[in-house]
Amino acid sequence: MKARLTALALLTATPAAAQDEMTIVLDWFVNPDHGPIIIAEELGYFADEGLSVEIVPPADPADPPKMAAAGRADLAVSYQPQLHLQIAEGMPLTRVGTLVATPLNCLLVLEDGPVDEIADLAGAKIGFSVAGVEDALLSTMLGQADLTLDDVEMVSVNWSLSPSIMSGQVDAVIGAYRNFELNQMEIEGVAGRCFYPEEEGVPPYDELIYVANPETMDTGMIRRFLSATERATQYIVNHPQESWELFSGTSTELQDELNEKAWADTIPRFALRPEALDEGRYARFEAFLAEAGLIEGTRPVADLAVDLGAQSQ
Repeated sequence: MKARLTALALLTATPAAAQDEMTIVLDWFVNPDHGPIIIAEELGYFADEGLSVEIVPPADPADPPKMAAAGRADLAVSYQPQLHLQIAEGMPLTRVGTLVATPLNCLLVLEDGPVDEIADLAGAKIGFSVAGVEDALLSTMLGQADLTLDDVEMVSVNWSLSPSIMSGQVDAVIGAYRNFELNQMEIEGVAGRCFYPEEEGVPPYDELIYVANPETMDTGMIRRFLSATERATQYIVNHPQESWELFSGTSTELQDELNEKAWADTIPRFALRPEALDEGRYARFEAFLAEAGLIEGTRPVADLAVDLGAQSQ
C-alpha cells in the first residue's frame, strides 16, 4: 500500500514553477542601505514570489540608472534628486518604488569645532564629492543664515569626506551620510554633528529609490519584487538583531563595527511601503530644482514616478 501511495504521489505532484529572472543593479557596493534586498534574498522571499533575482553591485556608481534606461537591468537603485535631473535630460526612467524614504545626506561638522550654527560657516572651507544637487542643497542651507556659496570656499575631496574634516583640511563637508560618516568619526574617536537638509529649508526627499525604464518594464514582476522587499523590511523592523546577523553573514566585509552601527541607524529609514508614492514630495523637489536652476521648467509627477499599486486598481 505504501509503495502504491508513493507512486501515486509522484504521478500527481505538481512540477516546481519556473522562476522569472530579473536583475537589479545597486547604487554602490553592498551595504546596510540595501538591507531589504539582501534579506529578501536570504529568507527566500523573492523565491516565494516566483523570482530569481540577480543583485549586481556596479563597477561605476554612475552606471545603474543608465543600465535601467538601456534595458540592461530590470531595476536600478538610484537617488530621487538625481532622477529629476536625469529625466530632465531625457533619460527614459521612472521611480517605481522606494528603498530609503528619508534623506541620508547631511552637512557634517566637528562636534567640538568652531561651527555651532549655519551662520558660522561664513568664510569656511566646505568639502564635497559630487557637484550639482549638493550645491543646491548647500545653497539653500546657507540661505537660512543669509549666506551664499560666495561666502564659502568649496573644496573637492573626492570620496574622502570624514577623513578630510577629521584632518582639518576642511571645516565641513556636504554629502556625508548620517548613517555612515557620523559613525565612522565616532569609531575614530572624533565626534561629528550633522545639519540636516530637511531641517534647513530643503524639501524632504527619498534618498534611495528603485528606477526602471517605463517603456519596457515588467510591472507585474516589479510589483512582486517590491512585495518581497516590503516583507523583508517588516522582518528587519521586527527582528533587528537577527536580521543584522543574517545580513552580515553574507560577507566578511560587512562584519565590522561601522556596518553594525550603520545597520541600526538605517532601520528606521527603510520605506515600510516601498510601492507607495508621495506625489507631493516629488512635485516639491521638482520645483526646488527648477528654482535652483538645475533643471529648466518642471514636469508633472506622472513623468517622474509611478505608484504601481494604484495603477493596477
